[in-house]
Amino acid sequence: MNSALPTTRRQRIWREMKDYLLIALGMIMYGIGWNVFLLPNDLPSGAVPGIASIVYWATGLPVQYTYLGINGCLLVLSLIILGWKFSVKTIFAVFVLSSILPVIQSITNGVSLIHDQPFMACVLGASFCGSGIGIAFSANGSTGGTDIIAAIVNKYRDISLGRVILLCDLVIISSSYLVLHNWEKVVYGYVVLFISSFVLDQVVNSARQSVQFFIISNKYEEIGHRINKDLHRGVTFIDGVGCYTQNNVKMMFVLAKKRESSTIFRLIKDIDPKAFVSQSAVIGVFGEGFDRIKVK
Repeated sequence: MNSALPTTRRQRIWREMKDYLLIALGMIMYGIGWNVFLLPNDLPSGAVPGIASIVYWATGLPVQYTYLGINGCLLVLSLIILGWKFSVKTIFAVFVLSSILPVIQSITNGVSLIHDQPFMACVLGASFCGSGIGIAFSANGSTGGTDIIAAIVNKYRDISLGRVILLCDLVIISSSYLVLHNWEKVVYGYVVLFISSFVLDQVVNSARQSVQFFIISNKYEEIGHRINKDLHRGVTFIDGVGCYTQNNVKMMFVLAKKRESSTIFRLIKDIDPKAFVSQSAVIGVFGEGFDRIKVK
């Protein structure tokens, strides 16, 4: 029993490290989309970065300062409602993004990418930003700002993250007209918002896809034990009878994340290469280890 503890601890540490690495990657992508494509082309965005952009255009104050100040207040709310684990990762994300922004600004100083093609800048910037937020959310973190509000709403109601952010950010983008005095730029901001929300949902939903397995094997106990131990997934044994042979069989029913499929197949092959395995995708799985049931 004690020999399994170090492995479990190592797995837990690796999962946490992977989360932080993914959050850092997401923030780098967001920083590129915001600073390389949106900000130089005067394209407004939503959330706290949108507010920071408006302040920058109006006063010239670097965006990282406004971004840090507003997020400091929202993180207090996150600690109270979402808990320390989400908040710590969000603080890490805010720190990474605030730190990487000056680096990106110095590297791209004087460089103007697709400056005369605002729509392409809009599409590329929104794609980078939406992917960055989606990766951060998949790793149980966020960029702060309206992401925190979206996470709070999503915790209690079955409303997609992208939709909540969309509603919150419409007001922020509309407010950019007070500084830019250009409705064309505001319309581009709406396009940025819709594209980033769509990309966000695609990234998050792809990370949450689940699969179900039906496994028939004479070594069902060993396979079930390994799935319990290595993947921490539940296994249900179902009694069955073969129609042709009339032999009693044990069938295993397993629900897992799609990304865990290859691990399950490797595990089964190592134990019983002749096992009969059926895999299928499921629309949604709710319960411990998966999504929470959220109803109005």
